[in-house]
This record gives sequence, C-alpha cells and structure tokens, in this order.
Amino acid sequence: MLTVALAALFTLQALLITGCGKSGNPQAAPGPNGAQAPSVAAAGPVKLGILPIEDNLPFYVAEQEGLFKARGVDVTLVPFSSAQERDAAMQAGQIDGEVADLVAVALLQKSGTPVKVAAVGLGVNAKEGRFALLASPKSAVRQVSDLKNAQVAISENSIIEFVGDQILAEGGLRPADVKKMAIPKIPVRLQMLLSDQITAAILPDPLAFLAERQGAKLIADDTQKNISQTVLLFRKDSVEKNREAIQKVVAVYGEAGQALTADPAKFRPLVVAKANIPKEIQDSYQSPTFSKPVPPSREDLARVMDWMAAKKLLEKPYAYEDLVDPSLAP
Repeated sequence: MLTVALAALFTLQALLITGCGKSGNPQAAPGPNGAQAPSVAAAGPVKLGILPIEDNLPFYVAEQEGLFKARGVDVTLVPFSSAQERDAAMQAGQIDGEVADLVAVALLQKSGTPVKVAAVGLGVNAKEGRFALLASPKSAVRQVSDLKNAQVAISENSIIEFVGDQILAEGGLRPADVKKMAIPKIPVRLQMLLSDQITAAILPDPLAFLAERQGAKLIADDTQKNISQTVLLFRKDSVEKNREAIQKVVAVYGEAGQALTADPAKFRPLVVAKANIPKEIQDSYQSPTFSKPVPPSREDLARVMDWMAAKKLLEKPYAYEDLVDPSLAP
C-alpha cells in the first residue's frame, strides 16, 4: 500500500466480530471517555462488510467501547479479505452496508444493486485518507512532468486510477502521457516499485508511508487538494426497511471516529491490529484522524461520475440524488 507480513496484508481475519447490542432495551454502556450513555430502544440488526483498512477503524472502536449497544443497535462486523468479496456479499444481500469509494458506489449501482451513500468516512478534508504518487528508489523522476512516457502502476478502473489521473493533471500531464500498468494487488505494486521494476506507482497510506521509508520518492499526493473520499453506503432496500438503525450506525461511526481522533494513544493497539499496519512502521505511522460525518459534496461526486463516464464505465453520470441520501447523516 517485501516481507511476509506485507504479502499477508489483506489476509482474511478468521473471526467474525459481532456487535454487542441485541433486541430489547439494552443497559446503558459507557462512552469512549467513560461517561454513562443513556439507554435507548433497540433498532433492527445491521450487518457491515469490513476490510482490514483504516477507514473501518471507527467500527472497531465502537465495538470495543460498547457504542453500538449504547445507541441500541445490533451490529455485526463481517470481515472480508478483498473488496471484490465484500461487494459480492453486498450484491447478494448478505450484508447491509460497507465503507468504499465513490467509484465502487457507482459500479454497485450499475450492477443492479441500488445503494445509498450516507456520509464521508475519510476525506472530509484533504489531509484524510492520503493517496500518493511515488517514484522508485533509483528513478531519476523528481516531479510529475518527469513521468512523460514512463510507467505508472495503478489499479485499473478504480479509485486508484481516478486519483492518479487527477494528480497527473495537476502536474500538467494527461493520462495518455504516461504508460499505465495495471497491477491490482497493492502489495505486489509496492514490491515492484521498491525493486525498481516500475518507475512509479499510486499507493494509499499506510503503504505509501512505508514505501517512502524504504526509499521510494514522493512525487505528489492529494493532501493539498481534496481528490478522494471513502463513504459509508448501504443497500437501498436495507435503508427502506431499517432506516433508524442505519442512521444510528452512521452516528456511531462519527462518534467513534471523533474518539479515535481525540485519543489516538488509547486506541493504538486497535489501530495496529485492525488496520494491518506493517511491522516496519508500527512505531512511526500516525493514526488517521476523522472528521464528523457529512454527506459528500455535489462537486466531489460529480467529478468522479464525469471521470467514469469519460472512461465509458458509465453510460452517463449518476445524479447526486441517485446515489446520496443526506438524511442518513447525523
């Protein structure tokens, strides 16, 4: 985002992690700062598909701190080893929601699985959820313009490629000015970059941070201009059947994200374990910070939809109302 630890970065977690709340009137549970939260009536159960990435950390904080129970919502966190497996479960109705990106949202909608975006996870501001364009250690590349006619490793038709195209454009290059190489597996992309088998690659944190520590050169990233967001999304039929519970899930995600941001030291072991921070940077990589959840902006959604339509991934861009339900956010 190599050692054996990196190769196993997205290995499936064997144990299903279940939320604590059950139907009925649960007892009040302490909040993240020890304050007693009021007991509330239980909402319907919600199953969430989870990848071992930092975007999902608020769900793990909420499970650990009893926040789902405090809100009276029964949540099951269902782990997956890949986005493809998770999205297949979403399509099959085996889970109600997940955290993904806007490209994935549109592709789910296109596949015949109507979904609704509730709020942004990481990416309310440009500092959250960094993607970076990095050059290999022995490369002579120092700026974006140096990449003309060079190989740039991406994951094709994904948020990685979208971010890469935006970063290239900011540096004065068109996508056609570089030789894109599709390497969908992020650990493989990282290994090829560090071994100088490719000139440059787009990587997300924490693997972008690891690549820098192991000699790759940072050329540009998206921390100055807010290019990408991850979002909380839910099946449309789940929203229709269980709106109150889903609203509570989104509120808990925000509460837990704020707790993690306020006291990263308290949750450091959880971050290392659940976001699969590579061993080499466990002591130096900073925990992500989370803003209060808000719906994505019309501008951010339109930028992704227009890119997808231009690449013929969509016949035409989805409208904001097709994909976003602002009433699900706190």
